[in-house]
Amino acid sequence: MSVHIRTEVVSRIESSGVVAVIRLADARELRRVVDALSAGGVDAIEITMTVPGAVRLIEELASSSPDLLIGAGTVLDADTARRVILAGARFVVSPVFRPAMIAACHEQDVAAMPGCFTPTEILSAWDAGAGIVKVFPATALGPGFIKDVRGPLPQVRLMPTGGVTRENAGDWIRAGAVAIGVGTTLVDRRAVAEGRFDSITENARHFVDAVRRARTGA
Repeated sequence: MSVHIRTEVVSRIESSGVVAVIRLADARELRRVVDALSAGGVDAIEITMTVPGAVRLIEELASSSPDLLIGAGTVLDADTARRVILAGARFVVSPVFRPAMIAACHEQDVAAMPGCFTPTEILSAWDAGAGIVKVFPATALGPGFIKDVRGPLPQVRLMPTGGVTRENAGDWIRAGAVAIGVGTTLVDRRAVAEGRFDSITENARHFVDAVRRARTGA
C-alpha cells in the first residue's frame, strides 16, 4: 500500500460519509450484516476488536469483499494495529489517541482514525498524521461542538461517533463533520437476533440519504 492509496481510503470514507461500527456478541451473522449494509449503500465497515475472532473476521471479509472498505475498530495499541493491518484492514480506528498506533499504521501506509475528545487532543492527533479524527464519545458533545472546533481548525477532518442517530445524522454533517460513525442505531442488535436484515439495509439507506441531503442542503 502507498501513501496515495491511504489518501484514497480517507477520501472514499469522506465521500461515502458513513462508517458502520459493528459490535456483535455473536459473529455468526456478520456476513449477512455486512451484505445488508452494502445493499443500503454503506461500504465502510469497522469491525471492532470486541467482536469474537475479530482479526480472523477482518481477514475473511477483506479477502472475500475487496470492493468494501474493511477496517478495524477499538484498536488500543501499535501491536494490535499491526495485526489487523496484516489481516487486511484498510483503516484503523481507536477510541483514544495513541501516537504509537498512528505510527504503526503509517509504517504500512494505512489510514489511522484515533479517538479524541478535546480540541487539544484533536489537533495533536491531526499533527501526528491522523487521516480522520474520530470525535468520541460525541454523545456528550453534540453537533455544535463540531462547528465550534471547525472554526479555528478548518483543516481537520472530524468524524463523530457515539450519539449519532437517525434523527440527528444530518446535523453532524451540516456542522462540518466529514463523516459519521454509526453503531447500534445502524446495526440494531435485536434486528440481527431476529434475522431482520432488511431493516439494517433500510437503516443504511436512511443514514446515507441523510448525509447526502445535508451536503446538498436538501
